[in-house]
Amino acid sequence: MATDELSMKLNRRLKIEEGAQDPVALDEAHENGAHDKSSTASADSELEAKLMRRGELNEGVGEHQQPSMKVFNPYTEFKEFSRKQIKDMEKMFKQYDSEKDNFIDLMELKLMMEKLGAPQTHLGLKNMIKEVDEDLDGKLSFREFLLIFRKAAAGELAEDSGLHVLARLSEIDVSTEGVKGAKTFFEAKVQAINESNRFEAEIRNEQEEKKRQAEQKKQRQAAFKELQSAFK
Repeated sequence: MATDELSMKLNRRLKIEEGAQDPVALDEAHENGAHDKSSTASADSELEAKLMRRGELNEGVGEHQQPSMKVFNPYTEFKEFSRKQIKDMEKMFKQYDSEKDNFIDLMELKLMMEKLGAPQTHLGLKNMIKEVDEDLDGKLSFREFLLIFRKAAAGELAEDSGLHVLARLSEIDVSTEGVKGAKTFFEAKVQAINESNRFEAEIRNEQEEKKRQAEQKKQRQAAFKELQSAFK
């Protein structure tokens, strides 16, 4: 095998010396062949990597690159507000979400402020969104809308800011809610706990009211049956 290879090399050199073969052309062909092999190997490696990645995801080993979608519950995250307050905020949000895409964009915010009697400049509207735009998408989600009222309740909004005007003109009273006026961190924590207890009490009251109504209905049905039997 080695002898055959050596013989081929000597044969090639002899042809080159006699001018029967162009060494440059052979070298280019060799280089092109090497490049084709390299490209093929690269493509094979990329395909293999993708297949391995898909296998890992199917087996639960790898992690998807897309961000996980967290379920947002306003009643548990914004415990400083009562259920009625949150429902009022949701009603206001949906009222101005004209495109019904669960966002308030710059034009919808512009309309909102005009309806509230406090029109803002284009820059002012952008600054309003920017102040609570946590995901930097240039519009307000319902959660970010609630942040406006949280900041208002905590006294974190400047008196002349557009968001402060929005919260003040919205007719949603948040002045006595949250941790506004708390002198220390611990006082704020106590107030937050009290708000949490109040929220739980509201839930219990709703449940008790439903039980009371069900019991009254049961009693009325029993009385009606007793009255029916009296006439038989």
